[in-house]
Amino acid sequence: MMATALLKSFGALAVAAAALAFCVVGAGQEKDKAKELTPAAQTVAPPDSNTEGTVTIGGQAFAYKAVAGTITVGATEAQDATLAANGSILPDSGVKPATDPNEAPATARMFYVAYFKKDATASHRPLMFLYNGGPGSATMWLHLGTFGPKRVVVPDTKHQAAAPYSVVENQYSLLDVCDLVFIDAPGTGLSRTFGKEKAKAFYGIDADGHAFARFIRRFLSKYDRWNSPKYLFGESYGTPRSAVLAADLRNVDLNGIVLLSQILSFDNSVDDPRWNPGVDQAYALALPTYAATAYYFHKLSTQPAALKPFLAEVEKYALGEYMTALLKGSELSDEEKRSVAEKLHGYTGLPVDYLMRSDLRVVGGDFSKALKLDEATTIGRLDTRFQGPDLNPLSEGADYDPQSDAISSAWTAAINEYLHKDLKYGQESTYWSSGGAGGDFTWDLRHHAPDGPPGNDVETGANVMPDLAFRMKLNPQMKIMLAGGYYDLATPYFEGVYEMHHLQIPKTLQSNIRYHYYEAGHMIYVNEEILKQFRADVAAFIKSTEDGH
Repeated sequence: MMATALLKSFGALAVAAAALAFCVVGAGQEKDKAKELTPAAQTVAPPDSNTEGTVTIGGQAFAYKAVAGTITVGATEAQDATLAANGSILPDSGVKPATDPNEAPATARMFYVAYFKKDATASHRPLMFLYNGGPGSATMWLHLGTFGPKRVVVPDTKHQAAAPYSVVENQYSLLDVCDLVFIDAPGTGLSRTFGKEKAKAFYGIDADGHAFARFIRRFLSKYDRWNSPKYLFGESYGTPRSAVLAADLRNVDLNGIVLLSQILSFDNSVDDPRWNPGVDQAYALALPTYAATAYYFHKLSTQPAALKPFLAEVEKYALGEYMTALLKGSELSDEEKRSVAEKLHGYTGLPVDYLMRSDLRVVGGDFSKALKLDEATTIGRLDTRFQGPDLNPLSEGADYDPQSDAISSAWTAAINEYLHKDLKYGQESTYWSSGGAGGDFTWDLRHHAPDGPPGNDVETGANVMPDLAFRMKLNPQMKIMLAGGYYDLATPYFEGVYEMHHLQIPKTLQSNIRYHYYEAGHMIYVNEEILKQFRADVAAFIKSTEDGH
């Protein structure tokens, strides 16, 4: 899920102080207890939980071992080297625990669930690390939506009925092809942060990427998987994380990266580009998604015969005549402006007068409200095929996301039940579906690209395209799979295509990128038929790249 919308909502979230390592009995006793705690005692992780199961894929049963646990990482490379994976200070580090836990260096206890196929040669078996985005989103979505051994079932495009929800054996799991590691980012899920300035240490583009890099290195050592073919899989904000992470893992060559619902340059976001005047490409890159949505709801004056040829036409217009018109700014004549508005009406179904008043620039949330305004209906952001009643008939833009509200309760219930009953872990812990639940969550969007200037010296929106390009040039055998949905308004699909074609890489490396798009939204796996095809595409990607070619 994207940063802008989630970060706006975090201020309203609060969680009881159940994550504290001690109970408050009285002010004096609380102070005494705090003194007794050392950083090692406070941050030492609970033991891992090991369980076993089977999953049937393609008619064949596969036995697996599941490990639910945590790995602790430090905020810097030097500090990280003093820590054991459970968070205790290594005896030979020469470091003494701080007497005041609040003054201890920041650490993150990162929760993960790893699935290992039994009776396999582990050292050479492909290994995939998966995570959601946000920033501030737990990885319950990918865990119980894509390739794990269990899957939550929800109706596509409709609001899920209340509990009980259906969690089934996942016949679309990837365990027949690779081992899987689902990771909660620091401050989400069951991952926790500790110590002095912990938010600064882990909540930001660079800090987050560094934490994931340290986690992966520790994981490879803990399970002796350094020689396994390695893959990253990130969704939404997980895609810029993958770019930063790939650059950080400079001495760990990756076989491949799967980028689902990509955004690498935040200047391309259509969430609210009105606050970024003069940078107009976000409107052009969102136009094909507007067109796909209007096609889906039959809002066009002439309904095209098929979606994909129609989108090819819109894409050409978006980067051609439309972008040229936007670049003219106030020099665009009234006649030219009306001509463009009429063309946009034919592609989006929005009234010509509305397009004229919007200066030909329609923000994503305004489109979600305007398309079905005559029906008092708001359409989704994460998936525009979802719809619900307007919350405020007089508002300018959408007041909520019908897709998010349609499925979130099912995923939240499913992850808690699955962790407790199946994986035997975290019964007394609170699973934070978003980072804001733990408080003190602000995201640092400054970024220091490899070999680039410091983040505070770059006067543009956050952009990690240089990171991915950097890693692709250093590892020209690494392959990229870009995937997304035509109905995704959070990270419009054409945005990802545009970014890939503007990477600073030799043209020959463009052949390392593979494109897969589906008639779905941001979370393409909500639709079972799409999940089936996506699973086949990812499996083929792994099989074609696991030998390093």
